[in-house]
Parts: sequence; C-alpha cells; structure tokens
Amino acid sequence: MTVVLAVLCANGIVVASDSQITDPGRGLSYPAQKLHALGEHAAWGGSGSRAVLYDIEQIFNDEADAVVEAKNLGHALQSRVLPVLKHHYENFISEVPGQEAAGTPATYVLAAGYSGDEPFIIDLDPNGLIGHHEETGFQAIGSGAPMAQQAHALLAHFQMAERDVDYGVVAALRVLDALDASSPSVGGPMDICRITPEGATHLSPDEVEDVRRQVQRWVELEHRALDELFG
Repeated sequence: MTVVLAVLCANGIVVASDSQITDPGRGLSYPAQKLHALGEHAAWGGSGSRAVLYDIEQIFNDEADAVVEAKNLGHALQSRVLPVLKHHYENFISEVPGQEAAGTPATYVLAAGYSGDEPFIIDLDPNGLIGHHEETGFQAIGSGAPMAQQAHALLAHFQMAERDVDYGVVAALRVLDALDASSPSVGGPMDICRITPEGATHLSPDEVEDVRRQVQRWVELEHRALDELFG
C-alpha cells in the first residue's frame, strides 16, 4: 500500500509519503523512495507501477523548471506523464504462460509546491486526467488514500489552511503514523517535504523524529483537554 499526500497551509505546503512497497505477486515488501524534488519549489510522489514511476522521475529530473514555470502547470505535467503511461500500456503483457494472474498497479502522480507565489496541488490519474486541489487544500493518492482522506476529515477542525506550515508538517506525520499503525502495508521511514515560496526543504530522518516528538506532544495535549472536559 502506498500513500502520498499534500496539505495546504497559510504560508506553505507539506508533501509527505510512506516508503513501503508491497509486491503481492512475489509476496515481498521493501522500502523505496516515493517522494522526489520537482525543482527548488515543489515536490512530487507517485503510486503504482515502479517502472512507470521510474521513467517519470527521469523526465521530471531533467525538466523540473520547465514544468513548474509553465503557464498551465496541469497541462505541463500531463504532457510529460501521458506518453509514459501510453508506452507502458501498449507494451503490457496481460497474460503470461504459467502465471494465473498478471497485473500492474494503476499509476497516480501527485505534485505540489509553488509556481512563483502561487501554490498548487495537482494530481494525474491512470487515465491522464488532471485534478486541481488548491481550493480543498488536501489530496492523497495511493491505495492508502481513502484512509488518509478520512484522517484529514477527522483533523479538519484544526483548520490547517489557516495555520503556519509547521503545523501542517506535524499533521501530515500524524496522518502517516496513524496509517502505519492501522495498516500493515503502510510503513516508514516517512518522507516529508516542507515547501514555501522561498523553496522546498526535504526533512532528514532526524528532523522527522523531531516532528514525531511534536506529534506526541499534540496527542498528550488532547488527552489533557479530554480529561478536563467534564471537570
């Protein structure tokens, strides 16, 4: 299971993901990088076929500035992702002798950051359709996306869109850790990218642990508030 999510805050965007890859065909799970830089002011992540995502990563590495600076960012992403999807669809072998079932997970892409001073959260589905999520301020892709959406709804009263981006970093990790605890196919280490108009910062493992301590403090404060509710 994969989950990649983006959260819009008052002065920035947080993009975060787990790092566990599940290969049901071979019964394997292993860690892999799912979150990548998209130039200096954005990040992207993907779910689905690793071969497709590898090809997309090479293109984004070479053309990040052209994508982020494009007048129509959604079309710029689409024009680069769609040929890769078509190539893999056209060359996919659906029936393999001696194998009962063949299949490759559908590929989704989520990109978020800043184009100039304007924030964007854009996803592309396996059909190549574009989704804009700046207004809702949240989007998640991957098989863990429904649970991430539910977790975000449960935290909606904290109004992350009106808070500093550092609150969004803590909220993103809290959602990922909740999915890690509830689903055996979501696992760490967790990757987090903090993005403002000044630039994108990918947190180190030690920095993620510092954020996790803030998550624990948040939980403790909630416990205290609940203990005092009927006081």
